[in-house]
Amino acid sequence: MPLYSGGYLLYLSFLTPVPSLVGQMKIESIRLQNFKTFRDIHLRDIPPFLVVVGANGTGKSTLFDVFGFLHDCLKNNVRSALDKRGRFKEVISRDSNGKSILIEIQYRMLITGSERLVTYILEIAERKGTPYVKREILRYKRGRHGKPFHFLDFKNGTGYAITNEEDFNKPDEELDRETQTLNSPDVLAVKGLGQFERFKAANAFRQLIESWHVSDFHISAARGRKDAAGSSEHLSETGDNLPLVARYLYEQHRPEFDKILQTMSRRVPGIQDVQPRLTEDGYLTLRFQDGSFKTPFLDRYVSDGTIKMFAYLVLLYDPKPHPLLCVEEPENQLYPRLMAELAEEFRAYSQRGGQVLVSTHSPDFLNAVRLEEVCWLVKEAGGTQIHLAKEDPQLAAYMAEGDQMGYLWKEGFFEGADPR
Repeated sequence: MPLYSGGYLLYLSFLTPVPSLVGQMKIESIRLQNFKTFRDIHLRDIPPFLVVVGANGTGKSTLFDVFGFLHDCLKNNVRSALDKRGRFKEVISRDSNGKSILIEIQYRMLITGSERLVTYILEIAERKGTPYVKREILRYKRGRHGKPFHFLDFKNGTGYAITNEEDFNKPDEELDRETQTLNSPDVLAVKGLGQFERFKAANAFRQLIESWHVSDFHISAARGRKDAAGSSEHLSETGDNLPLVARYLYEQHRPEFDKILQTMSRRVPGIQDVQPRLTEDGYLTLRFQDGSFKTPFLDRYVSDGTIKMFAYLVLLYDPKPHPLLCVEEPENQLYPRLMAELAEEFRAYSQRGGQVLVSTHSPDFLNAVRLEEVCWLVKEAGGTQIHLAKEDPQLAAYMAEGDQMGYLWKEGFFEGADPR
């Protein structure tokens, strides 16, 4: 895959949750060039549940921000996504001399009964201080042989998309191309064309990105009274709609809500019930029932750990799992004993269809993780490299003998990861 000069390149292949292109999403690989601290890395064979570790400043948050960046580009435009991160000059690696940034993500999707690798390429350049989409491509192989076919191909805001891509009986040259010109040079083609079902690959890709969840949970945002009107089916990135989602699960998906309560009662001493209640003035609150007290008490009186555990369970027992879930340092405010069970919850979520990426500093969390589920980041000469635990002979040998990953991490067996 060439790295286009003078721009910002994003390459993805994906599984889609869209009904017309049924399949279960799984990220296969991520490649980054000149994206902040990642000058040139390629993370392959990503499992459904991946745990990322590393010293502070090695790029764990940056790795997750790859998904947030694309989500922001789709939600608004490229300029706003870059401005949110300090503009183009702050996103591109400092020693890149103004060259491209490459983000390459591989997914698989089921198309007309066959699993295919679909590729999305986005190149963002800057001209006279103004960012624009220099190249955007969506492609996959129509058959077993030959090169991937471009179903969407745009340059500088003008290009084409295929409207009958699933007609595999037709040769490539007979497919119907629809030429389009975008309204602005910093808008993604998949944002506009993805609204229309006739552009199936673009439509699937747009819906996929919109379904990603990159958690930025804040306990202060989750607490307190909330307006009874608002988004209620899925927990927001900050968790500020927690009472609304709890009420939605309580009323519409009672079995899932009961599972949450059962898990809470096992993991949080004394908590027997959680009640989403509508106040007389029209606001929603959460009331927690402690077995020691006859009267439930409001969420502002319970611990941070209790609120956070409840929020994680609401997220993880979502009846419609996100195709991708990213969570940073879930151990904060939680008792170490809960880490093993929380890791199992994340793994179970990934087995239900939502891939999970978690960053952590907790040896207790790592002790519940398998060899093939771990990678670590190492900063070398100002740039970050990624290492897979399963590819390290020493770690593999220790784990085969019954050692635990958290112990090996704590004792410094992850080469180059110790900040000292």
